[in-house]
Amino acid sequence: MPVARQRHTKARRDRARVFLKLKVKKLIKCANCGAEILAHKVCAKCGYYKGKEVVNTMKKVNKKAKK
Repeated sequence: MPVARQRHTKARRDRARVFLKLKVKKLIKCANCGAEILAHKVCAKCGYYKGKEVVNTMKKVNKKAKK
């Protein structure tokens, strides 16, 4: 026959839940255009990463304009 589970104290319960909270995202400024972006990601506005153009954003804009 199964045994009933023991009840945990409020302190023990809350100590376990402390790691479930949401964390604030760390934003940095893009070196090229100054927009706020996530660290280690390509800027969505200008397409630059570490001072080099990785994604040609104008090419995407022109492609959308043709449609």
